Amino acid sequence: MTGMVRPPLSPEERERGERLGRLLREARGPRSMTEVAAASGVPTETLRKIETGRIATPAFFTVAALADALGISLEQVARLSAGPPGEAARALTA
Repeated sequence: MTGMVRPPLSPEERERGERLGRLLREARGPRSMTEVAAASGVPTETLRKIETGRIATPAFFTVAALADALGISLEQVARLSAGPPGEAARALTA
């Protein structure tokens, strides 16, 4: 029996994951990672890994819970994490 091996991420997937992490960090603002993790029900270590790009493709329900806790829509998350670097910061502060 062979174990499931996840195929390596493409450069585009890695970049999208890094943009998602930046978006979540920027949306979190001065709130602590622990505070946002508790509000969303997502473990702090999972949030840390997403924010640092170590989990580049988190589960939909994880992203949905974080977006809700941060007060941003899933549409914003999708649009801003797909855009160029820096777009998230401009959009969140506008």
